[in-house]
Amino acid sequence: MKIVGVTSCPSGVAHTYMAAEALQKAGKEKDIEVHIETQGTSGVDDELTSGQISAADFVVLSTDTSIRGTERFKGKKVVQLTTTQIIEKADALMNKLAKMA
Repeated sequence: MKIVGVTSCPSGVAHTYMAAEALQKAGKEKDIEVHIETQGTSGVDDELTSGQISAADFVVLSTDTSIRGTERFKGKKVVQLTTTQIIEKADALMNKLAKMA
């Protein structure tokens, strides 16, 4: 299974990167390929490629603030959570998505 996502928070600092790290860690523990783009105060880091997006089974988006480029995910299965929910429940999210795949 492959997952891509975008994390961003209003201040664009801590929660943006904590959510990305939580998703990547949970994916690694479950042997799920995860690619996360962060949209923080320093701009876009680890920008998702069209190939990563097209190969993804699911897209995870944080909903704390608006995310740029969401049109890239048209036609994909999208899950939207707050960064806090992602940080606290990344493992449970990976379990749920694995069952849905």
